[in-house]
This record gives sequence, structure tokens and C-alpha cells, in this order.
Amino acid sequence: MWTAIKGFAERHPRLTAWIALAIGMVAILLWSARDVGLTPSQLLALVIATIVLAGLCVWIISWEDEEEETGSQSQSSKQ
Repeated sequence: MWTAIKGFAERHPRLTAWIALAIGMVAILLWSARDVGLTPSQLLALVIATIVLAGLCVWIISWEDEEEETGSQSQSSKQ
């Protein structure tokens, strides 16, 4: 089972990062909102927005990885 999870994480690092970040962010959201008195529909909307936000964070962070890959490819082609 662990080898399957590890293989998935190696094949899909951004999706794995999104899942991990979303789980952490939703856990913090639910812990923080436990005494606020939100309705279930409001809480569901916040959870969905948090999951989307986690995906956007991973996507934005991946821009730096793409720039580094592009920079290293252009440097190796110049040599």
C-alpha cells in the first residue's frame, strides 16, 4: 500500500502537494470555525473555497519550478 502511495506521489507531485495542503488547510479551518456558529452550507462553501485556494497556491508555487527548468534548459543549450 505504501509503495502505491509513494509511486502516486512521485508520478503526480503537484496533485499530491495539493491534497496535502488542502487537508492541512481544511483541518485548520474546521478547528478555527468550531465555535463560530456557521450553518452547514456556509461551512461547506468555506471548505470548497479552501480546497480551491490550496490548488491555486500549489499552481502559483509551481511557476517558480517551471522558470527554473526553463532557465536551466536555456543555459545548457548555450553551452
